[in-house]
Amino acid sequence: MSSDAPEPESPAGTDDEESAPAKLFDQWEVTDIEYYDPSTERYITVTPIAHTMGRHAGKQFKKSEISIVERLINRLMQTDENTGKKQQATRITREAFEIVNDRTEENPVQILVQAVENSAPREETVRLKYGGISVPKAVDVSPQRRVDQALKFLAEGVYQDSFKTPTDVEEALANQLVGAANDDVSTYAVNQKEEKERVAAAAR
Repeated sequence: MSSDAPEPESPAGTDDEESAPAKLFDQWEVTDIEYYDPSTERYITVTPIAHTMGRHAGKQFKKSEISIVERLINRLMQTDENTGKKQQATRITREAFEIVNDRTEENPVQILVQAVENSAPREETVRLKYGGISVPKAVDVSPQRRVDQALKFLAEGVYQDSFKTPTDVEEALANQLVGAANDDVSTYAVNQKEEKERVAAAAR
């Protein structure tokens, strides 16, 4: 005699939960991110982790293994007002990502990657001494330093736009990310990159 009784079901959602990739801030996908600059791709790490609790601190060149989102958060903390306030900087970044998504209808992680690529200077100047005379000389910027400089410019732009102004810091960060992703020269980060490259071109 055959039985038509249904087979017992597994707990609802367990397989899906195990196979689904983790999301940044439980909202944003970190897979299928497109890179347009091959030189900086290996130095822009995208992970769903926004706080590694200093796991890579003190290890040379290990900073490139940290998520680019966490590196941005750390940069935002490097001001007198925000020093050590990582939870606050993380909240600012999360809310700015939501503003970016509302404006562009794109993944804000992808917008951040494009912003970093567009804000990374390719050339800068160093000072060389010839017989007591200091002469500027144009040099190529290493890919890792390019990413460092881009994050610095983005954080400086946010501070400049939000400190003692009516603009909220979340709005300022969203403006910087969207502007830099669009390669808008009026954005502080892109403007600084262009200025560095202009000075370097004159020193060739």
